Amino acid sequence: MKSLNSLLMSRIGPIITGGVVGLLAALLVHWGNPGNMGICVACFTRDIAGALGLHRAAVVQYIRPEIAGFILGSFISALAYREYVPRSGSSPVIRFFLGMFAMIGALVFLGCPWRAYLRLAGGDWNAIAGIAGLVAGIGIGIVFLWKGFSLGRSYESAKPSGLFMPIAAVALLVLLIMAPTFGPEGSGPIFFSEKGPGAAHAPLMVALAVGLIVGWMAQRSRFCTVGAIRDLIMLRDAHLFNGVLAFIVVAFVANMALGQFHPGFEGQPVAHSNALWNFMGMVVSGLAFTLAGGCPGRQFIMSGEGDGDAAVFVLGMLVGAAFSHNFNLASSPAGTGAFGPSSVIVGFIFCLAVGFMMRERLD
Repeated sequence: MKSLNSLLMSRIGPIITGGVVGLLAALLVHWGNPGNMGICVACFTRDIAGALGLHRAAVVQYIRPEIAGFILGSFISALAYREYVPRSGSSPVIRFFLGMFAMIGALVFLGCPWRAYLRLAGGDWNAIAGIAGLVAGIGIGIVFLWKGFSLGRSYESAKPSGLFMPIAAVALLVLLIMAPTFGPEGSGPIFFSEKGPGAAHAPLMVALAVGLIVGWMAQRSRFCTVGAIRDLIMLRDAHLFNGVLAFIVVAFVANMALGQFHPGFEGQPVAHSNALWNFMGMVVSGLAFTLAGGCPGRQFIMSGEGDGDAAVFVLGMLVGAAFSHNFNLASSPAGTGAFGPSSVIVGFIFCLAVGFMMRERLD
C-alpha cells in the first residue's frame, strides 16, 4: 500500500490514475451505464438532482453510487494520509454560481470534461467541438489568472464542518438502497427513471466500488482534467496532462476491445450534433471550472477532503442541473433546449464579470 501511495503521489500518479479511470469508465458502460457515459460527473449530478425531485425529467433520475464513492473514497484517503483539513471562506457565493453555470454549460454540451474525453474515446466526433470549447474556456480563465484573479484564501475550520459531504454521500446511498416513498400513491421523494439514460446503470455495488477506487486514486494523485490543461499552458508542466492522455488512450483501447467504439457524428448516445453550442457550452464550463480551481471531479474529491468551498461549488452544480431541466436549458439528442443558448450567454457574461471584478479587488 505504501509503494502504491508513493506511485500515486509521484509525477506518474496522474498517468496511473487516468489509465485506471479510463479503463473503469469503459467497463461501466459494458456493465450497464449509458453509452460513452461510464463516468460523467455532470450527468451523474443531474441524475441525482432528478432522483431527489429537484427536477422532473423522467428519463434522467437515478442516485448514481459512483458520486457517493468519489466523496467517500477521497474522505477515507484524506483521513488515512492525514490530509483531512476542513476549510472554507473563499468567496462561497461566487463559487455557488460558478458551479451552477458550469453545470448549465455542461448540460448544453451534454457532458463534463470527463465525459467529453470519453465521448472522444468512444468515437463521438461531436466531442471535438466540446473539447475545443473547454480549452478555449480554460484559456480565458488563464488570462484572468495571469492578471491576478483570485477568489481569496480559505481558512481552516472546525473538524466536524468537513463531514457534511461524506455524511451526505452516505445518506444518498441509504436513499438509493431503501428507495423510500413518502408521497401520494407511493410516489417520491426519490424518483428512478424507468427508461432513458437514468434507467441505464451498472450494478450498485460495482458502481460504488469504482467510485471508491476513483475517489481514492484521484485524491492521492490530484488528478484533474481542467488543471491538466491549465498547468500545461501556464506552467509548461505536463504531468497532469499526461494523466488525461492516459485516460483517453486507455478508454479508447478498452472501447475497441469491448466493441463500444462507434465513430461518427450522428446517432451518438446522449449527444447532439450542434457544433456551435457544443463549443460554447464547454467554453462556459471550462471558464467556470478554471475560475473555481478544478474540474467537477476534482471539486467532488476536494469536498471529500473537507473543502467547504468545493462543497458549495458542488451544491451549485446540483441546483444548476435542476434549473437546466426545469427551465428547458438542457440539451437532448434532438438538439439544444429552447433557452440553452441564451443561458450559456448569460453564464459567459457572469464568468467574465467574476474574472474582471475579482481581479480588480486584488489590485
